[in-house]
Amino acid sequence: MMGAKAIIGVTLGLALGLAGCGRGEKTDREPGADVPIVTKARVEGEPVPSPTLDAVKARGRLNCGVHEGLVGFAYIDNRGAWRGFDADFCRGMAAAIFGNPDAVRFVPLTARNRFEALAAGQVDVVWRNSSWTMERDTAGDLSFAGINYYDGQGFMVRRSLTLNSATELNGARVCVQAGSTSALNVGDFFRARGIAYQPVTTADEAAARQAYADEDCDAFTADISALAAARTTLANPEQHAILPDVISKEALGPVVRRGDEQWTSVVRWTLNALILAEELGVTQANVEQQTEDATDPRIRRLLGVEGELGERLGLSKTWAGDAVAGVGNYGEIFERNLGTQSALDLARGLNAQWNSRPGGLIYALPLR
Repeated sequence: MMGAKAIIGVTLGLALGLAGCGRGEKTDREPGADVPIVTKARVEGEPVPSPTLDAVKARGRLNCGVHEGLVGFAYIDNRGAWRGFDADFCRGMAAAIFGNPDAVRFVPLTARNRFEALAAGQVDVVWRNSSWTMERDTAGDLSFAGINYYDGQGFMVRRSLTLNSATELNGARVCVQAGSTSALNVGDFFRARGIAYQPVTTADEAAARQAYADEDCDAFTADISALAAARTTLANPEQHAILPDVISKEALGPVVRRGDEQWTSVVRWTLNALILAEELGVTQANVEQQTEDATDPRIRRLLGVEGELGERLGLSKTWAGDAVAGVGNYGEIFERNLGTQSALDLARGLNAQWNSRPGGLIYALPLR
């Protein structure tokens, strides 16, 4: 009788022989179904080519589309410099690409022409409080690279009207920007409740703010952050109140042209790097020291001490650290432009980190 080892050997031999005889025969499996597809870029660690990134590098600066003037988000200060939450994300991208946060040209865009300017190549990315919607996402020429601010639409009214809710605006004149999601949302809100109202549509948000200031309408509707910004520009801000009603979900974020996935990744991961930096305690003040001393593998990957994350994007090893050094982490950007260090004094709310107390919706994808 054959021993156990001999039986196993014969069995393996027969199996291999049958497999060899079966070569070339048709099967139900796709060719190479068990073989992982490894691209040249993945094998050699080379980034996928990005026409946009190549053009930005050749030009020597980032062309960044921003709001034409919204306090807290993008505006020109009294020294002639661009400031604001979105403006700082533009600078963060410039720092990630060039190691220089000032290697950026700010291009002011209206709500109507922002996506046209992007499609025409006038800007490389739009950081302009743009809501991520299904219609925009499926139009075929835009890609949202992430969310940097969670907002919602509300109403601002004069305190003298003694209103407690937007449901009391029956017959009221409501200023709203034409061609915006705000105009669509306010129509849905009143129609669903059977409330009559008179829309006072304007060409842009600035005109809507001015119409409200001139008392051409009883209420002004826009994203709550925009209302907070508008209130700071009024003659007597304390005489105006933002009602508690939040009538929509507005996920705001950067927009790029569809078709250049590598460039989308550059924008997406720069945003995520700044969010993760806050979560891990990496700040503008300590990023250099963290690069030298950090033992946490997540921080070491973020700052390019370990791994090749920057190379995968077509950037340097220090891309994320350069972004933090240039503008600070997400929390620092928020606080100086929108939070306690700003005129808006907005609470973090939904824009708090996921693991804070109370927690928010800001969550970085893993950098690894």
